[in-house]
Amino acid sequence: MPDDPGSGEPWGDGLIARRVNEATAAEQAVAALEVRSGGPQTAAPLAYDGALRSRLDALRELVGLSRTRLDSRTLSEAGRVLDEAAARRRLSGQHTVVAIAGATGSGKSQLFNALAGVTISETGVRRPTTAAPIACSWSDGAASLIDRLGIPGRLRRRPVQSADAEAQLRGLVLVDLPDHDSAAVQHREQVDRVLALVDAVIWVVDPEKYADAMLHERYLRPMAGHAEVMFVVLNQVDRLPGEAAEMVLDDLRRLLDEDGVALGEYGEPGATVLALSALTGDGVGELRELLGQFVAERGAAARRIAADVDAAGWRLRSVYATERRTGLSEEARDDFAARLADAVGATAAGDAAERAWLRNANRACGTPWLRLWRWYEDRRDPPTGRMPVRSQADEEATARQRVEQAVRTVSERASAGLPAPWAQAVREAAVRGAQGLPEALDELTARAGVPQGRPPRPGWWPAAVLAQASMTLLQILGGLWLVGQIAGVMSPNLGVPVLLMVAGIIGGPLVEWSCRLAARGPARRYGQDAERRLREAAAGCGRARVLDPVAAELLRYREVREQYGRVMGAEALVR
Repeated sequence: MPDDPGSGEPWGDGLIARRVNEATAAEQAVAALEVRSGGPQTAAPLAYDGALRSRLDALRELVGLSRTRLDSRTLSEAGRVLDEAAARRRLSGQHTVVAIAGATGSGKSQLFNALAGVTISETGVRRPTTAAPIACSWSDGAASLIDRLGIPGRLRRRPVQSADAEAQLRGLVLVDLPDHDSAAVQHREQVDRVLALVDAVIWVVDPEKYADAMLHERYLRPMAGHAEVMFVVLNQVDRLPGEAAEMVLDDLRRLLDEDGVALGEYGEPGATVLALSALTGDGVGELRELLGQFVAERGAAARRIAADVDAAGWRLRSVYATERRTGLSEEARDDFAARLADAVGATAAGDAAERAWLRNANRACGTPWLRLWRWYEDRRDPPTGRMPVRSQADEEATARQRVEQAVRTVSERASAGLPAPWAQAVREAAVRGAQGLPEALDELTARAGVPQGRPPRPGWWPAAVLAQASMTLLQILGGLWLVGQIAGVMSPNLGVPVLLMVAGIIGGPLVEWSCRLAARGPARRYGQDAERRLREAAAGCGRARVLDPVAAELLRYREVREQYGRVMGAEALVR
């Protein structure tokens, strides 16, 4: 009776699941009996080298940083690789799991039996023959690895007990898979599931279907990056006459090269390609020797995980790598600040502050008669003929449009060249920051706009006021003197009062003109200070609400890009 898969026994009873013919049934049963150990044995767990650990850590960090930016489907393959790498690391590092895969009629089960030295997997004319994966281990301690493949105890075998075979293939776990082109869907699903878990794979092809499109397009081409853990075996060469075997083998190499599968020739890493006949045994010894060397290296599992990391990384390239320089330049930042300053009217506020300073200077240093005349002109002139004044609502709408345009422009510049998910994240950060920005700019304009009250006076203003008052007093004194002479109160003398009046009349405008010249510089500086304060306030508001969130997204992208470079093992892959 077969062992219960859940009983904890490492192996089944070894009886042949299916017999080819009744004549050899007894012999096969005896040869396939498992040599039971005293109890379950455990082997030392797998250890990854520093480079692979670093790449896995980087991939884990990459996935963690990207969860809020990328959908789960995009990250699913990377997550699967991390999970499988962690699961494989906890299991035996002394065993190498190798699957034998092939199409219907390729002879993979026959090769499986030839390597085991006993008929374990059924071969025959009826297709498909292998209905479920069968495992054969050359040493104890591999039960957990086979459990991971989902192979029950009744389908676990041990090879013929031979000291030479045990020594040569110690640590090998060989798995015979169903046909990858089987008409049964569940068979193909089992093939795909197990292929994703084994450390290496032997692809068995025959002279008739070695160029099958399904094999190359569905399996070999997508697994081109796993060439170092791949064997491609041309079986049934005994059916080819003369040099036909070499010709077919050369054509097979050509097809593999077109698939992108590196060939392990001339000492270079890549897939091992050879021809053999599982029926006659020709070439099986060479494959057994190559498998023995491959298993003895104890590096297949790590190479498989590294290839999985490469494959996952290349699938993610479009969402991380870019050939363009990314980021927000100082020019773009300055342009954004200038647009916000224009939206809040910083230039107009500076001009208004400058005019206010000059008006204050005119009030203090201008002649009384000119000020009186200007006041009268302002009262007398009707509003007709003047430029229409825009309403406050129109100004607010225009300012809001300018703010929106500024945010749109800076978000487009910041997202230029980024992969689509990160460009979208940058734009969304800018839009979120822009919410409430016009209102915030209105508030700071009220606080940091044109200063309230009169502008400060320079130290020379009292002297100018005194000089202007003196000129006015001279005019009044001269006028009173002339009136007194006309009234006969004072003795006639036109020279002195006329001279006083002329001095006051000329001196007043001269003092005002001098004050205007002197006030031009301070007024300009006062206006520039007001404009600068408003520009800085608008820039600070825009930086806090828009530029800082955008910069945070760009920083996150730079972080994931660096992690992606570590995952791919070359900083040159991304800039």
